[in-house]
Amino acid sequence: MLKVGLLGAGRIGQVHAVNIAGHPRSTLVAVSDIHAEAANTLAAAHGAEARSSDAILNDPGIDAVLIATSTDTHSDLIEAAARSGKAVLCEKPVDLSLDRAQRCLEAVADRAATVMIGFNRRFDPNFAALKASLLKGDIGKPELLSITSFDPAPPPVDYIKVSGGLFRDMMIHDFDMANFLMGDAPVSVSAVGSSIVDPRIGAAGDVDTAVVTLRYGDGRIAVIKNSRRAVYGYDQRVELLGAKGLLQAGNMLENTVVRSTVDGVVSGKPTYFFLERYMPAYAAEWDAFVGAVLDGRPQSVTLADGIAALALAEAATRAARTGETVPLQG
Repeated sequence: MLKVGLLGAGRIGQVHAVNIAGHPRSTLVAVSDIHAEAANTLAAAHGAEARSSDAILNDPGIDAVLIATSTDTHSDLIEAAARSGKAVLCEKPVDLSLDRAQRCLEAVADRAATVMIGFNRRFDPNFAALKASLLKGDIGKPELLSITSFDPAPPPVDYIKVSGGLFRDMMIHDFDMANFLMGDAPVSVSAVGSSIVDPRIGAAGDVDTAVVTLRYGDGRIAVIKNSRRAVYGYDQRVELLGAKGLLQAGNMLENTVVRSTVDGVVSGKPTYFFLERYMPAYAAEWDAFVGAVLDGRPQSVTLADGIAALALAEAATRAARTGETVPLQG
């Protein structure tokens, strides 16, 4: 039984707490949060204790920690957990700074502890099935990837100000998905971004609408589209054109009812947001982490994977600001 400490009792921490406590091979021992009341409430809901982060990290009886705190604490907590011999699952991104994230990788490189980064979309049943079909050779070599990721509404501007920007906060999931599906890192990044959804986002120095093009060494291309507003729901689609065919993963709908009348054909809208869309993916992610720690299974999303996605986010941020195509180091 994997004994787990949860660092962070906010919205995503609450999701993880359910999966930790509900898994047959893990138990939630302790919860910490900068807001004591949040930690107390979440711990009580799952039969755990509310403790400080230091107390959790220094407890030899805790085998692993799940880091769901603010991004600016991630690298420090990963390093502290690894030093104490604990396995780590950390929410994305590794850090707001690529340099700091790379130093984190260097700091834990010689330690045996499992460190996974929470790019949960790799575990989505639909995207995983698309990847499996690709690996079977069903469409041959992938040549053109298109990823659509639209949120139903923008987050509060106070969140935007500390998020690191759309490319680090939102599109970083899509950068990881591109790396996951294309099986290689691109050689250059170009990007364009605008603030057309909410002028306050532009005033805060960010964009809310963006398109990024990734070019690979062999000429393949990936295009990623992000918007902070899609009034019809959470739009999450992947299309991959290969030498022998096309793979597509569409939206999850609120229901499967289709009404066909003389007036037209109407179906359910996409699920509203990520909690509705990706709950199965979060559960599968936790199961993969437990298997990596207890059974020695390969880590599904490594710290190096997290840094690779962050490198693309930094390059896209620069490309959008300068209008230049940004080359990437090999």
